[in-house]
Amino acid sequence: MRVPLSWLREYVDLPATETGRDVQAKLISAGLEVETVEQLGADLKGPLVVGQVQSIEELEGFKKPIRFCLVDVGTANGTGELQEIVCGARNFAVGDKVVVVLPGAVLPGNFAIAARQTYGKTSHGMICSGDELGMGDDGSGGIIVLPPEIEVGTDAIELLQLVDEVLDIAVTPDRGYALSMRGVAREAAIAYGLPLLDPALLDVPAPNAFGYPVRVSDPMGCDRFTARTVTGLDPETLSPIWLRRRLQKAGMRPISLAVDITNYVMLELGQPLHAYDRTRVQGAIGVRRAEQGEKLTTLDGVTRTLDAEDLVITDDRGPIGLAGVMGGANTEIDDTEGTTTEVVIEAAHFDALSIARTARRHKLASEASKRFERGVDPQAASAAAQRTVDLLVLLAGGTADGGVTEAIAPSAPHSITIPANHPDKVAGVDYGRETVVRRLQQVGCDVYGQDELIVTVPSWRPDLTDPNDLAEEVIRLEGYENLPSTLPKPPAGLGLTGRQRLHRRIGRALAGAGYVEALNYPFIGEHVFDQLGLAADDPKRKVVKLVNPLSDEEPALRTTLLPGLLHALRRNDGRGSHDLALFETGLVFQPQDELRVAGRLPVDRRPTDEEIASLTAALPVQPRHAAVVLAGAREQAGWWGKGRPVDWADAIEAARSLAREAGTELLVRSGQYGPWHPGRCAELAVAVDGQEKVIGYAGELHPGVLKTLGLPARTCAMELDLDALEQASAGLPKGPKISTFPVATQDVALVVDKTVPHVDVEAALREGAGELLESIRLFDVYENSEQLGEGKKSLAYALRFRADDRTLTVDEASAARDVAVALAAERTGAVLRS
Repeated sequence: MRVPLSWLREYVDLPATETGRDVQAKLISAGLEVETVEQLGADLKGPLVVGQVQSIEELEGFKKPIRFCLVDVGTANGTGELQEIVCGARNFAVGDKVVVVLPGAVLPGNFAIAARQTYGKTSHGMICSGDELGMGDDGSGGIIVLPPEIEVGTDAIELLQLVDEVLDIAVTPDRGYALSMRGVAREAAIAYGLPLLDPALLDVPAPNAFGYPVRVSDPMGCDRFTARTVTGLDPETLSPIWLRRRLQKAGMRPISLAVDITNYVMLELGQPLHAYDRTRVQGAIGVRRAEQGEKLTTLDGVTRTLDAEDLVITDDRGPIGLAGVMGGANTEIDDTEGTTTEVVIEAAHFDALSIARTARRHKLASEASKRFERGVDPQAASAAAQRTVDLLVLLAGGTADGGVTEAIAPSAPHSITIPANHPDKVAGVDYGRETVVRRLQQVGCDVYGQDELIVTVPSWRPDLTDPNDLAEEVIRLEGYENLPSTLPKPPAGLGLTGRQRLHRRIGRALAGAGYVEALNYPFIGEHVFDQLGLAADDPKRKVVKLVNPLSDEEPALRTTLLPGLLHALRRNDGRGSHDLALFETGLVFQPQDELRVAGRLPVDRRPTDEEIASLTAALPVQPRHAAVVLAGAREQAGWWGKGRPVDWADAIEAARSLAREAGTELLVRSGQYGPWHPGRCAELAVAVDGQEKVIGYAGELHPGVLKTLGLPARTCAMELDLDALEQASAGLPKGPKISTFPVATQDVALVVDKTVPHVDVEAALREGAGELLESIRLFDVYENSEQLGEGKKSLAYALRFRADDRTLTVDEASAARDVAVALAAERTGAVLRS
């Protein structure tokens, strides 16, 4: 909301010495986000006057049309003679009143004006457009042509209100009242302790049976509809300068008098209005829900297909406007041909949620919808309609019709019961009852009672719904900066939890292995599950959807880390980084089987353990996952060697490193799941309470997934459940024992069927070797049908044996090896390779 300081002073008698910066500081202290104060005309220097064009000579022989003008500027040039000016614009004629800047002046942007030779003539000044004066778009697209009644020589700086200060306020969703001069003026009046001249305090005639007919079929969507009629408008009348300038300073473009007046009143009172050309409305005006598939062409020229949830304004032909968002083209005020002489003014109050959803559904944000979805004062509708009628009569020569239509759904004012000391408990400050009552009355509340206050909130504050909202009003008006700083006192000696320590160890381990952490937003669109090739009944497709997502394309919380990581990999690969190893650890979100409603926690005391547990039970399940993605080269080529590309084994090794950090054994076997290549996918499992539990997958991604997502060939990935990994661990990993006795190494090569997984062979060898086995490592896989036989492979293992109390003999190490080979042969059919 852009608030011109000169306009604000009409409602609050601010001290003359107060600058925009001073007002900004006061409003920020009161809780409004005043981002900037724009100094209009700060670098503008006259003389800048009104002149009248006396003659125009067309100059020939140039690439573009050039005109040599003689302009009467009165005595502003010191001589009274006609001013010679060269100008390329063509939207003015002889006799027009224009704005002339004379030599010696400085325009915005530090543009100094001086007499200069151009196009074979000497130009003593310049005829100005709105852009050159820093006025913004005035709708004319060229030179400013002033009304004929303005006298020649008038100071144009004062006439066009070029010097002003404009406060730019970022209005938060809960403070819709601040999207109006009335609302900001109320905050300024409270901040300065001055009375407010409320522009909504108008004499409004009572409704009668002679007004324009209105039928409201959905009182829940529209609980108030005021209609007024003005006839006899002069269609040629232009908006006065003061009206156009206030709209421009507030960031709106002047269009036509009737439309400018409705926009002006909206900015003034915060009530959106709409003006219909009465001759183009057929029958009564209605309010109802749209029929599915109905069509409406809005004022922006777009034909829209309506949804059954859309609230629409209708006449006998059907929809003529999207309620609270934008009017229809078939009843718009004609600002091009100037034929509109009768208008019907609509001032209505619509359901905020309905308007917000309609605006989002049609991707049609407007000044009206921005206000309705934040909450508009329903009691201001009649005053806004009356203010619009008064301005149309005053400025356009119209006649107010005696009929007044008001369709109102009965509603009671909202009251809240609050202990008088509740703000004191919330803030930790002793305000006292008198201060609490005074501050609540300043924001418009009616307050009754002593120790227990009954507070009736004003109609313009729909955001005040419970005692904590009222406490916030008291605290912000008393000054957030006056709250004492109190440091919390955490209990000593707790330290990090086991989950936190594991999270940190895993992050360090992956970073040490060459992975770069890439943090991503936890939002996804459900289309990513199709891109990842997940089955229709896959549990990951069950998502938690946000009520108010940041993006309609990503309305759900993630159930897997891969979409974000793969997006980061694709973005970096597209920007020239082809050798990538990224990781992320974070929460995924799984919906509860039973939907529960979370209660509201108190703010004036610490919540009880039962309240916290109830809140936690309503949240989705949030396990912590870890994931990695790899592409390009895993080892760079150079003088030291050829290097090698990433492969499925790197993704599996990343999972093994996480298991080592958790101090548990990871079971790796062939698997098949969603985005992974069916022949290069490992299933990752752990033993929890004596039962195997699958906690993730690793390997090379499916070529179809890579093509769909635009990823590099042979991209690999791994994802596993860290919480499940922690459950399987035996606590903190123990440091290795340091033995002073030497190691005995025995190598074995076993021939098995190709279908036998390495993990089964290794498990049998580990079990058979017994306690003397220190480590086992697969160092070679060999396949040759001529030497080994059809369908066979050779697995070569290095077994390290060591005893804690002695040096092992060759016989002891060989015996342990033989037992291990025998058990592997029994379980897997392995044969010792000669």
